[in-house]
Amino acid sequence: MKKYRNQQVLTMFALALSLFGSFAQTSDRAKREAEYYKIVDVPIPDDVVLEVGGLALTGEDKLGVSTRRGEVWLIDRPYSKNPVYHKYAHGLHEPLGLAYRDNGFYLTQRGELTRLEDKNNDDKADVYKTIYSWPLSGNYHDYSYGPKFLDNGDMLVTLNLAWIGHGASLSKWRGWLLQISPEGEMTPIATGLRSPSGFEINDSGDIFYTENQGDWVGSGRMTHLEKGDFAGNPEGLVWTGEADSPLKLKMEDIERESGMSLYEYSKKVPELKAPAIWFPHTILGISTSDILYDTTGGKFGPFEGQIFVGDQGHSKIMRVYMEKVNGVYQGAAFNFVEGFSSGILRMIWGSDQSVLVGMTSRGWASTGKEMFGLQRLVWTGKTPFEIKTMKALDDGFELGFTKPLNTSIASDPENYQITSFDYKYHYKYGSPIVNQKKGIVRKAEVLENGQSVKLTVDGMRLGFIHQLKAPGLRSTSGERLLHDTGYYTLNEVPGGALKSQPVGTTSDAAQAILQERRVNEMPLTWMDGPDRQITIGTIPGLKFDIEELVLEPGQKIELTFNNSDDMLHNLVVVQKGDAVDKVAGMALKLGLDGADLNYVPDSDLVIVHTGILQPDTSEKIYFEAPKDIGEYWIVCTFPGHATSMRIKLVVKKSV
Repeated sequence: MKKYRNQQVLTMFALALSLFGSFAQTSDRAKREAEYYKIVDVPIPDDVVLEVGGLALTGEDKLGVSTRRGEVWLIDRPYSKNPVYHKYAHGLHEPLGLAYRDNGFYLTQRGELTRLEDKNNDDKADVYKTIYSWPLSGNYHDYSYGPKFLDNGDMLVTLNLAWIGHGASLSKWRGWLLQISPEGEMTPIATGLRSPSGFEINDSGDIFYTENQGDWVGSGRMTHLEKGDFAGNPEGLVWTGEADSPLKLKMEDIERESGMSLYEYSKKVPELKAPAIWFPHTILGISTSDILYDTTGGKFGPFEGQIFVGDQGHSKIMRVYMEKVNGVYQGAAFNFVEGFSSGILRMIWGSDQSVLVGMTSRGWASTGKEMFGLQRLVWTGKTPFEIKTMKALDDGFELGFTKPLNTSIASDPENYQITSFDYKYHYKYGSPIVNQKKGIVRKAEVLENGQSVKLTVDGMRLGFIHQLKAPGLRSTSGERLLHDTGYYTLNEVPGGALKSQPVGTTSDAAQAILQERRVNEMPLTWMDGPDRQITIGTIPGLKFDIEELVLEPGQKIELTFNNSDDMLHNLVVVQKGDAVDKVAGMALKLGLDGADLNYVPDSDLVIVHTGILQPDTSEKIYFEAPKDIGEYWIVCTFPGHATSMRIKLVVKKSV
């Protein structure tokens, strides 16, 4: 009898929540979610390292799992308490996708699209056939994803950019979506992709892909890709001179710092495709992954036809309501279920209408603290009270709910808040939230069905993300919303003309807060300079490069923080005791103002801090070590980083 890993769901919830230092609020939400959608472990043998890269079911309902270790496992009875594992294939190069067709598996290795086939039916691949290959630069960031099958049998794959201090296409077609026939004929489709780990094809044959924050990418997003589209990162444009390129746009055609949003710049560059959905960074997720359409016909709850999107960094699933307005895709994103055991990379439907969720975290930190995992998300049969749909009108939004509304509450405009914002489109890594402005809900009309509300809104803006909050709403039975906030990406309105009335300029609350604890100049009173100069850097895996720092009471410190990572980080020195968890929790609650405040709350628990640093940048700060001896902390409060990015700061007198 094989032993299986004991992955306790509630323990994983607690570990994930500690990342944010906000135990009570998030734990309560996770418990409420579990009433409706239950996370169930698929047991993994102790000797199997299942760092999931791809998932696919065979015609016999066996689950194929490709792993980052270069293996493919075949799991019999994956819905049972005692699944049976067979090693189907090995020796592959980090396959980050898997599909099954014509009695064989297809997968994308780093450098090729491969078919695996078991000729003698012994659950082991006998044939490893190269369908199409492409060159590699040797860069660690040269990930490749897929395939996904088109109706005609052709396959889609996506190729990640390399990383050399910024995303770069160091070998041919990096940063592209490619279409490949079973015979190995390749057609380039679209470029501008940075890290396209998630992509899918809807019932209409339209292709969507998810993108992670990075250079040229202000926040996570989902984009509809058509042949000849440019999705935003210009590095892949280096190959548009090739004869088979579907577009001729060049890298030099894109301004590095235009001062515009991506939506605004798309009006200037027709090839540039504005996203259909934005996922506000650190608010909804930090590393969007797989896309899964609800095709269950109501067997997974009330969201048939909607889209579920995984997030690797936050170990959760988001929900998207999508609509097409004037031929353009757009819609609203909501939180759905959190608390998975590791970072979500892949999701597929099981034959029992549960979602099979494959996870990995090695090198890519996540709120779920396991290095890998395989779980199922099961609907309990109970319907949550949720904002089911959010449709754009020319002067507001129409909200649909999963249950009848308390009409007296729902008809009060004071129970809704609207804020619009966007991100900069530039070469830098990520973007702060910019152009934030509050709208006004003038009228809330409950429609005849009792489950819909028409909101008349002043201050709607094309090209902006619109945050809707409705925390006070109740159903007729008194239930509060399971998730009371949605984010609508408004590219178009019905009829083409926006009739929403403008509102006056609203000052940013974030800009009104003075962060006095970011001291970048040496105090004039330090006549003899600092007593000590210290440099702190970063290492992979969301860590600082030291674990402990010892200072003497009252020492004058010049601290240089070098962010040598490929992510955004800050450095915050906090008080003793549980201040580190409290500050991390307060940073999360900054919401839309977080980026403007460098994710540092205005609190006496903060001693000194840097700003948010781009990759390969540095900042100096000056402070005096606390006079009281004891154990303090240095932490990165960028959401998702606080658990692992900590340094114990010991203040003690020298012997």
